[in-house]
Amino acid sequence: MRTRGIRGLLAADDRIGAGNVLARVLAHGADPDGPGLTFDTPLDGHPAETALTLGQLERRVAARAAWLHERGIAPRDPVAVWATAAADMVLSYLALTRLGAIPALMNGRLRPAIAAEYIRRLRGVAVLADDEHRALLAEHDLGVPVLGTPTEAGGGDPDAAPAHYRHHPDDPIVITHTSGTTGVPKAVLHSHASLFAATRHLLSMPQAQGTTRILNALPAPHTATVLMVNQALGNRAEMLLLSDQSGERVVDAIQRWRPDGVFGFSVTWAELARFDLTGYDLDSVRLWFNTGDSSHEPHIRRLVAVGSRDVMTRTGVTRVPGSVFIDGLGSSEMGHSMFHVTHTRQTERYGRCIGRPYRFTKVAVLDADGEPVPTGEAGWLGIDSPSLFRGYWNDSVTTHRFRQRGWYLTGDLVYADAEGWYYHLDRAVDSVEAGDGKRFYTALSEERILAACPDVTDCTVVMVRQPTGVVTDVLLELAADADGSEDRTAAVRDALGADVGATLRRVVPVRSADIPVTVTGKVRKVALRERYLSGASQ
Repeated sequence: MRTRGIRGLLAADDRIGAGNVLARVLAHGADPDGPGLTFDTPLDGHPAETALTLGQLERRVAARAAWLHERGIAPRDPVAVWATAAADMVLSYLALTRLGAIPALMNGRLRPAIAAEYIRRLRGVAVLADDEHRALLAEHDLGVPVLGTPTEAGGGDPDAAPAHYRHHPDDPIVITHTSGTTGVPKAVLHSHASLFAATRHLLSMPQAQGTTRILNALPAPHTATVLMVNQALGNRAEMLLLSDQSGERVVDAIQRWRPDGVFGFSVTWAELARFDLTGYDLDSVRLWFNTGDSSHEPHIRRLVAVGSRDVMTRTGVTRVPGSVFIDGLGSSEMGHSMFHVTHTRQTERYGRCIGRPYRFTKVAVLDADGEPVPTGEAGWLGIDSPSLFRGYWNDSVTTHRFRQRGWYLTGDLVYADAEGWYYHLDRAVDSVEAGDGKRFYTALSEERILAACPDVTDCTVVMVRQPTGVVTDVLLELAADADGSEDRTAAVRDALGADVGATLRRVVPVRSADIPVTVTGKVRKVALRERYLSGASQ
């Protein structure tokens, strides 16, 4: 069946949701020999980076479902999954949802003590963990058994798998989590319907260029990868999933695999800014898609300068140099990016513009009492969307703390202009009240420093309110050819502006080799603060 036809059928299918996309794609007549998924590690004897067909993918999922079923896993059973390889995470997700169970996908970089406490708080029935993570859990009381490794689960008999569970739209479908940088992460619950709401909308729209051969550089346990797996299956697209999202790994994969679209978080684009991208063969890339934290202008401009895209001219479709970058702001709780803005070489709308909302969502800028603020005034971002998470698993107190007057409060500070464009200022926890009605923003300050200092590839701003007032510390990651001995304090102070510049305490150059490998900008900020500024911020 033609891709365009099956996309429409899936968008109109009232049985489809985040827990059965693979089954419904096949039920609508998709070719079993068509694209399934491609992983960067070997899988059940299948070589790394060799595509699984749709039929082969279904058999691999069925084998794992059979293995889990034989060990008593049943509908609505929470099962924690802790592994590194994208194949282990994705196939465990697909197999558990086939049974109607609830996979709880865990970031492989969690500290073992935090991971163990997270598992205990899930109050689930079992754990799947690869050999490395199983060893890390060995000394901890989890309260539940470790069934085995995801690889062992692949040894099940696919012909013994039970029939696919019939999901209700409200059935819990997956638990992902927030970063866990300051303690045990919050467990984010999505339903069969909620985690498919955005995908259903996108399937009803014309398919965008850059979505037929996708490199997934999103972390495998994240909500965003679950979304991308379902979108790729629904679009009948090819997709290679990376287990390592470092800039070097992404550049290498682009040159070797030649995707037309690359999907990732802003931290990956910041790592790519370390490279002279003009020296690499990136011509295949038409689209860069960002979610999570919104991206900085200098990073976006470096990406859209490479690659190519199709444009409509008087003589027809023409391919021109320069790619497209779609930026947005999203989180595990949102269930998808809520905003989108498209950048090309010609774009001038920056200043941390996150764009306009998708049609499937409602957004508002609110004051502390949950009332809308005037246009142009900063406030809390409120979301009302069918894609929103269902709550924090086993934590109704925190669930309701972030709800106000029907809105989910994301923890972001934004403003909207008179044309309906939204701008992201900061995470509320990273900003500081400066007195006299003023608030200072770290993310906006980072944007200004990067725009003013071309030899700085990335930066981290940390603001702390002390009894004597606000103090600001800045960490600069310099380009490889930059003069590390140069004092950039004056340039940074000028970029920050008079009010924030007056609070500047010190500027610290940071080597790229010392940057912690993390999955989100929020994680990076906390890790750098702890490593370099823990003594200075007391």
